[in-house]
Amino acid sequence: MAEHDSFSTPEYGFSTAARPPFVSATEPARFSQRYWLHVLLFLLTVYSTTVVGSRLAYNFAHNLPAVEGWTTYPEIWASPSQLVAGLPFSLTLLAILLAHEFGHYLACVYYRVDASLPYFLPAPTLIGTLGAFIRIRGPIYSRRALFDIGIAGPVAGFVFLLPALSIGLAYSKIVPDVAREGAILFGSPALLWLFQKMIFPGVADGLIYLHPVARAAWIGVFATALNLLPIGQLDGGHILYAFVGERHRRLSRVFVLLLVPVGLVYWWGWLFWAVVLFFLGSRHPVIYDEQPLGAVRQRLGALALLIFVLSFMPNPFVFN
Repeated sequence: MAEHDSFSTPEYGFSTAARPPFVSATEPARFSQRYWLHVLLFLLTVYSTTVVGSRLAYNFAHNLPAVEGWTTYPEIWASPSQLVAGLPFSLTLLAILLAHEFGHYLACVYYRVDASLPYFLPAPTLIGTLGAFIRIRGPIYSRRALFDIGIAGPVAGFVFLLPALSIGLAYSKIVPDVAREGAILFGSPALLWLFQKMIFPGVADGLIYLHPVARAAWIGVFATALNLLPIGQLDGGHILYAFVGERHRRLSRVFVLLLVPVGLVYWWGWLFWAVVLFFLGSRHPVIYDEQPLGAVRQRLGALALLIFVLSFMPNPFVFN
C-alpha cells in the first residue's frame, strides 16, 4: 500500500516530467532513507511470519485445522528448529508483499517521486504481520503518474501470487471437512475457486486443505482486494481518481456505504473498514491535469477491476 504524507496539493504528487506549465520546476526536497529501520522491521516481520508459518506447517502435517493450537513466540525460542518449517509460508507471503510495495516504489523512481522504501509491520496476529507500506513524499502533477503508481503495486503483487497459489495448491491435499472444523473458516475468492477446479476437479471446497504456501497466497489475494477498493487513498482510490477526477470523493463515499450491507450480511470486518474509510480515507489530494489516460491505461484499469473481482471475498473470515 502506498501511504501519502499530506492531503494538501503541494505535498502530494508524482512526476517532474509531466508538470503543468503553472507549476515550478524546482525539484522537491528529498528525505533521507533510514535503512536500518527498514531492515529491522523486515527482519522482525520475517521472524513473526515464520512463527505463524511453523504452526501452519505443523497443523498441515497432522491434518489439524489451520488456526488450532497456535505456537506462542516464547515457545519458538525454546525450539528454534521449528522455524525452518515456517519458512515456505513466510517467504512466500513476504515475496508477495515485497512485490506489491516495490511495484509502487519503482514506479515512483520512474517518475522521480520521493518515496520511502517499504516499511513492514510485524505483529502477533494470525498471519504474523499487519502488512507493509511505502510513504510517498513528493508532489503529484499527472493523472497518468497517479494511475501508474497506484496500479503498479496490485499488479506486481498479483503476478507473484499467481505462481504461489498454483504451487501451493499442487502441494495441498484432500482432507474431509478439516476446513470446517477450525475456530476460523476462510472464504474462497473466485480466483482460488478457479484454481481449485483446475487442480482438484470435482472436489468440493471444504475437502481441500491448503498448504501453507497456498495460505500465504490466499492472504495476498485478500490484501490485493482490500487495496483495490475504489475508496480514498487506497490503490483502487488512486486508480478511480485518475479516471473520474474530483468526482472521486462522492464515489468513494458511495463505495464505503456499499460495504455496510456486505458487513451486516457476511463479515463484520467490512463495517470496521467502512467506518475507518468514511472518516479517514474518503479524501484525495487534487491533481490539476486534464491530459487523458489513453487507451492502454484504460485497458489496465479494466485489468485492475478484473483482479479486484477475482480477489474480493464478501466473507473472508467466518468464526465458528
